Amino acid sequence: MTPISKKIRSIPDFPKKGILFRDITPLLQDATSFKEAIELLADHYQDGKVDLVVSAEARGFILGAGVAYRLGVGFVPVRKPGKLPYKVERATYKLEYGEDSLEIHKDGVKKDDRVLVFDDLLATGGTARAICQLVEELGGQVMGVCF
Repeated sequence: MTPISKKIRSIPDFPKKGILFRDITPLLQDATSFKEAIELLADHYQDGKVDLVVSAEARGFILGAGVAYRLGVGFVPVRKPGKLPYKVERATYKLEYGEDSLEIHKDGVKKDDRVLVFDDLLATGGTARAICQLVEELGGQVMGVCF
């Protein structure tokens, strides 16, 4: 079996010079590696102490939803501004190449929901920090952050 890390390709200077982009599409294309990745990510949280997985678009949706499914818990999407149809809470954060904002439905996380924040990768931590801020503003408890 090919290690999962071998299924992630590095693309230099994308989306701009100086950024090393980690492309997970080869991992997603390989059913065995995809399944193994979801299982490995979810195994750390099988203790039943999580009610929801909250994850940002776009690649985070793919893996985060898989982790939620594996754990048997709900999934809450966090999206770029203007993409969610209901009342939202917004957080702005810094990227390694700029600034962006994320939104979550105001009813996506309820008071005392135990939340696993999932992001597809860790760069500066800005996206994950923004998601944690949104979860806490809605009354949820961040039980872990998974990449």
